[in-house]
Amino acid sequence: MKKLLKYLSLGLLSTVLSATPSWGAERISLFYPPFGEFSLSTDALEAFAKEGKITGELDTYAQRATPQQLAQLRELLQQRFSATPTLVSQFTYSPIGEQVVKRLGELILTESRQNGFYALRAAFILAAADSKEGLTVVNIIRKFPSPTIKLNFEEGIKIVNNLSELLKDRDAAVAFLQKQAIAQTSDANIDFSQKPDLRQPGKLQFQKLYFELNDAKRDRRLPVDVYVPQTKSPTPFPLIVISHGLASDRYALAYLAQHLVSYGFAVAVLEHPGSNAERFQQYFAGLAGPPQPREFIDRPLDVKFVLDELQRLETFNSSLKGKLNFQQVGLIGHSFGGYTVLTLAGAKLNFAQLRRDCYPNRSLNLSLLLQCQAAELPPTDYALQDPRIKAVMAINPINSSVLGETGISQIKVPAMLVTGSQDIFAPAIPEQIRPFTWLAEPNKYLVLIENATHFSALQESTPENNVLPVPSGLLGPDPAPVYSYLKALSVAFMETNLLNNDEYRPYLQPAYTQYISQAPLNMTLLSSLSTEQLAQALKNGTNKKSK
Repeated sequence: MKKLLKYLSLGLLSTVLSATPSWGAERISLFYPPFGEFSLSTDALEAFAKEGKITGELDTYAQRATPQQLAQLRELLQQRFSATPTLVSQFTYSPIGEQVVKRLGELILTESRQNGFYALRAAFILAAADSKEGLTVVNIIRKFPSPTIKLNFEEGIKIVNNLSELLKDRDAAVAFLQKQAIAQTSDANIDFSQKPDLRQPGKLQFQKLYFELNDAKRDRRLPVDVYVPQTKSPTPFPLIVISHGLASDRYALAYLAQHLVSYGFAVAVLEHPGSNAERFQQYFAGLAGPPQPREFIDRPLDVKFVLDELQRLETFNSSLKGKLNFQQVGLIGHSFGGYTVLTLAGAKLNFAQLRRDCYPNRSLNLSLLLQCQAAELPPTDYALQDPRIKAVMAINPINSSVLGETGISQIKVPAMLVTGSQDIFAPAIPEQIRPFTWLAEPNKYLVLIENATHFSALQESTPENNVLPVPSGLLGPDPAPVYSYLKALSVAFMETNLLNNDEYRPYLQPAYTQYISQAPLNMTLLSSLSTEQLAQALKNGTNKKSK
């Protein structure tokens, strides 16, 4: 009954808010010491956004901007974000959403110079409920319940400086990794044009099976697609399990499953019911609560349960009998799924690191908004490692705080970390590059894809499962090259490290990634990088920028 009442109330939200009398900020004000106060009318911004006219005070500021900067500003002001008032309300009232809005509220203040949290939340919801103007920057300002928006200059400068340093570090790290890879490539003497192209499908056809597995103890129903090679081979196939990211599903990496099965791997792709696309659809409709901290534990347990159930089914199911090798299990995960596979490989939750990073969380690393939810769990050893796991591939994983150096260093199986230089949700240095230096396992690989984003590895969403609308500017270049990279590298990595097939080892060299790279998504692969090397690279980059 509570869920029904909540759904009905949220369903009426748009109507109620649309009927709210119009009031909002008429000016944006900034105090810039020692020069005094500067302000800009909302009308001037709106005229510029809608008609391109530069009027009033905007003319003074526009004279100091380049045509490109003005074009970018207008594009931002015109951007209409596709989100219902119910979705916006659910998000801004969630623990993560409140953190985001409170951080924004430190920069965007009310007229009395108070944190703009409550005013911003109201403005977001009201703007989303405005069917005519929608969720745009100008309309959010129009709905801000204060005559004047005060911008916190000191906080703004602090954020800009911190962001600038992060970008400098990222560029320095990317340049260093590319330089290292080029140096290693010069020693290679392999003609990859004469070797099989792992980007192309293998020779085997496959059968796709669907199971809905019910873990009654944890009250979780797990949809699972199992891809099985069609061949008369008497030996069972090595098994790969794929774990999706937050608000995603088992289709996001289906292209990898289909590719791997064509090379003789059985592949199980599951959905995590506490954090999949369906759960978020229910959440944004008001029919379910937000994902719980327990999801950090339940996700690895989901994979364990799937392995246990497939092992049980394999004893009597004619489509599976004798076809799955549970002594050769590899994992692939994206984002939250990357965290999932790393824990199953032996990484332990790092509650000491979470306490340091999350109380308070002042980082610009957006993934900490999710990672810090794990700090609410009882601090104990959850024993998530599974001895059946022999190799893991983590794409854009989140792990810097929830696992940290202490957790990552406990991984004792071959691991590949894949990162994108333009990933703003799981930034390359803190979430993949630095954690790579923590891996004690000698068989490790770091793959850097320049200009790739958090979404470059994912198959394009259908309207039905696209629950979190992502602005096109955050999607990055055409992801087709990234798909081909991951197809080739997943086969090479699993053949080499799961099956000990040395024929595929040459594909795990910088020379190969350089051979198949396509601009602007150039790819770099390294198998070694120390903490000291990374620190020196960042230091050199800082010194170079300061000269």
